[in-house]
Amino acid sequence: MNVQGQAALVTGGGSGLGEAVARELARLGARVAVLDVNAAGAARVAAEVGGIACTCDITNADDVTAALDAAEAAHGPARILMNIAGIGTAKRVIARDGSPAPLADFERVVRINLVGTYNVIRLAAARMARLEGLDDGERGVIINTASVAAFDGQVGQEAYAASKAGVAGMTLPLARDLAQWGIRVNTIAPGLFATPLLQELPAEVQQSLASSIPFPKRLGLPAEFAALAAHMVANGHLNGEVVRLDGALRMAPR
Repeated sequence: MNVQGQAALVTGGGSGLGEAVARELARLGARVAVLDVNAAGAARVAAEVGGIACTCDITNADDVTAALDAAEAAHGPARILMNIAGIGTAKRVIARDGSPAPLADFERVVRINLVGTYNVIRLAAARMARLEGLDDGERGVIINTASVAAFDGQVGQEAYAASKAGVAGMTLPLARDLAQWGIRVNTIAPGLFATPLLQELPAEVQQSLASSIPFPKRLGLPAEFAALAAHMVANGHLNGEVVRLDGALRMAPR
């Protein structure tokens, strides 16, 4: 699918990888709706890329529906969905005092990263399915975000790894399910990236993290993630795939 002229939805577009994707899609000529629970971040990015900001909790069906309605009213029906929103956390199953980890913490991560991703997909895909097909009958493209933690989860990453493994695991079934509607589904599993969260760490910690990457020995750039996401939209034969973007990194146990 040619990005130019298409309406696109970017969840988590108010910062980090989502912001980079929103900027890249706008650069390529898409009409971008920035969906984020952070209203200020969404407004800032949307203003800078000439898009629309939609404050949205991806786990809330009413929120997502309202955001899709607002985006469609401004830009027309969206054929591109970039699911970037998510949270990260680490907590050992058994704390130092011997107490078990709170179940609510596990549930929150899975609800946002996995259930929230699926929630946006189901609502956006139903709209895409009603559109006229483009070349090859294509009606839409959905790109999700997993993590290398889906495959190499570290100590304390049970919730995060489980949620991202779920995103990776539903990629092929989603692609098969939505094939009849001409909607492709792919997932990117990023490694260590220079997002605002990581850049808050001390320089020596960032250096240590970067040194664990075989090559190139640096943190990934959000622009590199965005470039891959845009390529997945443009490459019409890429479907049902989970692509690691990690410089050949394989995470150690801790």
